Amino acid sequence: MSDFYFSHIVLFQSTFTVLLLALSIQVQLRMGVFSFAGAGFYGIGSYGAAIFVIRYGFSSFAAIAAIMLVCGAIGFLLALLVQRLNGLYLAMATVSFDLIITVVAHNGGSLTGASVGLFGALAFPQLTIWHIVAITVLVVVLLALTERGRMGRRIDAVREDPELASSMGVNVSRYRIASFVISGFIGALGGAINVLLRTTVAPESIGFPLVVLGLTIIIVGGGRSWLGIVLGAIIFTWLPYYLEIVGQYQAIVYGIIVAIAAVYVPGGIYGTVLDLIRKSKAKRHAVPTAPPDDPTPELDLAKAGGTS
Repeated sequence: MSDFYFSHIVLFQSTFTVLLLALSIQVQLRMGVFSFAGAGFYGIGSYGAAIFVIRYGFSSFAAIAAIMLVCGAIGFLLALLVQRLNGLYLAMATVSFDLIITVVAHNGGSLTGASVGLFGALAFPQLTIWHIVAITVLVVVLLALTERGRMGRRIDAVREDPELASSMGVNVSRYRIASFVISGFIGALGGAINVLLRTTVAPESIGFPLVVLGLTIIIVGGGRSWLGIVLGAIIFTWLPYYLEIVGQYQAIVYGIIVAIAAVYVPGGIYGTVLDLIRKSKAKRHAVPTAPPDDPTPELDLAKAGGTS
């Protein structure tokens, strides 16, 4: 591999873990569930994998599989708890869930390392970039399949008009519950991979900042498809690195870029490009209309007669 890769290996690794974080939030938003629980599952995945490795000697893949199952079960229970909530009420409830995870991490004593966190989450086999790429690609492919065919149409119906979808025989409640479980799987996967790569986790590395990061990726990249999330993850993993040239104004420039994208590209980069492609195809396939007949033939004849 090139020197560029080895000098930026942390950024390459972070691109994939951040992508999984954003997907854990986007998968619920795509089903019309206004939830940010994915950030909480990411935090549980980070701490859970570290605890399994440090306290119980789990291998890398055993720790990842175990915490994914735990978060899937938590997602199912959380879905049952908030199933009557919608919109902003659901969003606030799931943000509270994310904050509770941070509080538990701070006050978990020796189990979570309290405010210091956990160190030395070294497990074998050690994760390589090829492991991470293979796992992430598998997740993306599975999610991409849900955007097509009958499944994709059902998810779109559940998001756009739950009452109509229910009247057509779609079990909306089952899709909502499934979104929490899937979010739990993906969020835990991202958090577990992150901590096994970094070997450490602390309360300040989880919680509400993850909600902001995931939502920013979705808004700017485009929440309609996995492709928009991939674009957003790449941009917001690498953007802070390249903004280091502006020094102390980095946060200001970062905020301006996000604000401009939110105002002028409301559908995200992917959504805007997709709309432009559709408009271009519509223009190419438009049937040209014949020019209207001359409405004044008599006037032309009169002029011709007057000049003779």
